[in-house]
Amino acid sequence: MANDNGSTRAALVASDTERSQEAYEALTGRHDWVPLEQADVVVVLGGDGFMLQTLHAMLDSGRIIPAYGMNLGTVGFLMNRYDRRANVLQRIAKARRIRIAPLSGQAVTTGGETHELSAINEVSLLRETRQTAKIEVTVGNRVRIPELVCDGVLVSTPAGSTAYNLSANGPILPLDSKVLALTPISPFRPRRWHGAILPDRVRIELRVLDPVKRPVAAVADQKEFRDIAEVTVEIDHETELELLFDPGQSLEERIVAEQFVTD
Repeated sequence: MANDNGSTRAALVASDTERSQEAYEALTGRHDWVPLEQADVVVVLGGDGFMLQTLHAMLDSGRIIPAYGMNLGTVGFLMNRYDRRANVLQRIAKARRIRIAPLSGQAVTTGGETHELSAINEVSLLRETRQTAKIEVTVGNRVRIPELVCDGVLVSTPAGSTAYNLSANGPILPLDSKVLALTPISPFRPRRWHGAILPDRVRIELRVLDPVKRPVAAVADQKEFRDIAEVTVEIDHETELELLFDPGQSLEERIVAEQFVTD
């Protein structure tokens, strides 16, 4: 992360919350920050949502650099502890890199429009009205569930397995597990199906049955598309994002620790 002169060119970005903006002002004069397009690493001030927003912006631009988050939100699962007195560049120099691959795919609407999907945490299908959704589930070119009656269904990466996936009673996945979680949301039929853990090389197809009477939306992290007819999703193995964590505070450790929370 250092340039030819041995120094790190770091950019500083912050969410628009009051706490993040105060931290931004406090850190502005502490280091010689550079514009994001010139940086070797970006320091992200905010919560998990703003970190996802920052990572997606890098995916959209095609220029991906390591991201070091400092938590000024709530949970901060993707972030490090904020300390205004610490030397941020020294913390970055000691940080451990965690590489994650995003999901990619397509969503086709009932009107025939095609939208590209990209998600770091999960892609989910959610019913739009009071009526349950009916979804055909295909994995590896084979129909596995002809009709899943539910509030929705989601595909989660290991990095996202402790987010919406966990709230929907999905499994927590180790970062290096090379698997995906396919998790139903409030399933009615088949009642005993609680989801599946799948190798991350498979392609998953979710076809909405009766999409006019039972409309369904697709959500890829923070981006939503409505009136969906079909979604295909798989891991983008050609793309890697890098998150930086302080020693002893890696995302891997947090995923392990989350499985022993009892309160």
